[in-house]
Amino acid sequence: MSSADPTANPGAGPGEAAVPRPSPADWPVPPSVSQPRRYLWIEIGLVLGLSLGKSAVYSVVNLLDKATRAPLAGQTTTLNNSLSAREYFDLTYQLLDIFFALVPVALVFFLLWQVPGGNPFRRIGFDARRPWRDAGLGFGLFAAMGLGTLGVYAAGRALGVTTAIVPAALDPYWWTVPVLLLSAVRHGIVEEVIVIGYLFERLPRLGWGTWQVLLASAVLRGSYHLYQGVGPFIGNFVMGLVFGWVYLKTRRVMPLVIAHALLDAAGFVGFALFGPAIGLGT
Repeated sequence: MSSADPTANPGAGPGEAAVPRPSPADWPVPPSVSQPRRYLWIEIGLVLGLSLGKSAVYSVVNLLDKATRAPLAGQTTTLNNSLSAREYFDLTYQLLDIFFALVPVALVFFLLWQVPGGNPFRRIGFDARRPWRDAGLGFGLFAAMGLGTLGVYAAGRALGVTTAIVPAALDPYWWTVPVLLLSAVRHGIVEEVIVIGYLFERLPRLGWGTWQVLLASAVLRGSYHLYQGVGPFIGNFVMGLVFGWVYLKTRRVMPLVIAHALLDAAGFVGFALFGPAIGLGT
């Protein structure tokens, strides 16, 4: 009987030399663990380039296109459009759009898991450890931000720097409201996990101070809403400052996800059910 460790090379046949199995200490260390600055910049660029950074670039170009075509006050921005004239293909496209929009969020958690510091879901507070406290804070933020959003939108329309926004333009199928709710949750997860949870984890590792991170996050949030006009940029910039401050105090992204999802759900579903009848979106 061989005296070699049977676990060293379990597939070795008679006469074959046993190859020692590498221990965890011998495994290659991902670059993100040592966190050289260039890798972090590349990582952040790739994450944003696949998600909200890309949206920000398109949003700026879209605003320039609109502003050089006609006054913003006379234009309309439609969200949640139908993607097919055929009901079940439309449903399929809507669900695929929601699913693939969440892939960068999965990437973010994968990347955060490569860095020592514990479970990334718990680290940024995207979990269910404090459901009632998160829900209470989320509802409070929803109420405060909802009133502020309506005020900024009304001011932007009055000043002619905001387009008319139609939050939902789906055909009235049986699945319209559930899809709009899923879309609201999608936006809440994508934006808060990436713009708050991820950037507030990564940018300080590059030596950024608290105010630098807070302002950068808020500017990014406002910039990918520029396609709606200047008013939504300002409103979302302020929202970014408030949400960032709350995150700094709580280190939990879940209340922000709840508040954001409620804001979008109220806008999407409320408009789909009542907007056209009472003349909203004009």
